Amino acid sequence: MVMIKRLSTVDADFSAQLDALLAFEATADEGIERTVAGILADVKARGDAAVIDYTQRFDRLTAAAMSDLELSAGELRAALDGLSGERRAALEAAAGRIRDYHQRQKLEGWSYTEADGTRLGQMITPLDRVGLYVPGGKAAYPSSVLMNAIPAKVAGVKELIMVVPTPGGEKNALVLAAACLAGVDRVFTIGGAQAVGALAYGTQTVPRVDKIVGPGNAYVAAAKRRVFGIVGIDMVAGPSEILVVSDGTGNPDWVAMDLFSQAEHDELAQSILVCTDAAFIDRVQASIAKLLPTMPRQEVIRTSLADRGAFILVHDMLEAVAIANRIAPEHLELALDDPAPWVEQIHHAGAIFIGHYTSESLGDYCAGPNHVLPTSGSARFSSPLGVYDFQKRTSLIQVSPAGAQTLGRIAATLADGEGLPAHAKSAEFRLER
Repeated sequence: MVMIKRLSTVDADFSAQLDALLAFEATADEGIERTVAGILADVKARGDAAVIDYTQRFDRLTAAAMSDLELSAGELRAALDGLSGERRAALEAAAGRIRDYHQRQKLEGWSYTEADGTRLGQMITPLDRVGLYVPGGKAAYPSSVLMNAIPAKVAGVKELIMVVPTPGGEKNALVLAAACLAGVDRVFTIGGAQAVGALAYGTQTVPRVDKIVGPGNAYVAAAKRRVFGIVGIDMVAGPSEILVVSDGTGNPDWVAMDLFSQAEHDELAQSILVCTDAAFIDRVQASIAKLLPTMPRQEVIRTSLADRGAFILVHDMLEAVAIANRIAPEHLELALDDPAPWVEQIHHAGAIFIGHYTSESLGDYCAGPNHVLPTSGSARFSSPLGVYDFQKRTSLIQVSPAGAQTLGRIAATLADGEGLPAHAKSAEFRLER
């Protein structure tokens, strides 16, 4: 039996209990930070040689040169062609849906001309080169390849460099097939902080990128934090989360499995049920007891639910929505018979899964929207990964002779007020006397 915390909004200390439940601080491990700092400095100084050394040490690969660690387009194509018909069809269907959804996100430039002829606007351009980190070995995520690479290609990124560790030479065919489908340009079988360093600084073989995206372990996360500013990064994500809001109308087995779907990621993942019906919470608890023994990752799920999971009983849907907005979850399921009236009441969530038939797992793989989502409450100010993360906005300003007379006087006055006389003179020189 899994002992899952039970909270109720009628509890006098409910707010404090909820804060304690949600508390998660990704405190930096000093040992990891020191190791990562040393690796990054070494890669910056020695380039290819350092990357090869660390790859041989950590991934048990023998490489005389970086060319030994780069996969050809032919190898990627062979991986795709070697898939079973069912797997290839599923991968292609997911890629098609993801591409179709993200095509609609593409930003376009705009401009307008004022009465005096001054033109103002915004130009949209793609990033030149992006690095995609993909976990390798047994922890292989072809869905992450599609979710990161396809929006970049839709945005018009000129070159996409993928790095994926292959410990002991273990390559995952689905990951390589996904890279082929998504249009990845180059693939290096390197990982860890050394791969992040190679992408951020560039080496003799690995080109320097403008942005690094994709998930990784604690060393990868620490490396991404350290190189931010030299390159852009997508985010430093926390543990996976799901919040299911229920009015007691659903199938308790479905809800239990949806909670499992995040809990199985790792012991720090968080699965919470907010419900207006105490009897339904009991039914979900019974479903958990029934279904958990059938799960291959039951010990991970058990620990996750016991340590960070919760059932929260609320008075009504207004309270449920208020709590959902306070938590700002990565994944929010509205497991309701009539969810439509409540969707627009949700202000903070990475993704909203609407209705009983919309399991979060569909969003992870094939619904279309991106599964790279803000965690740890950052949905209050962050958005899912999208095409816009691979595009830049540049302001356009073309002032007419007539506009310079009006704007010049305004700018000169404000510049004088700030004590910047060269600014003022720069504007005044263009004024007609």
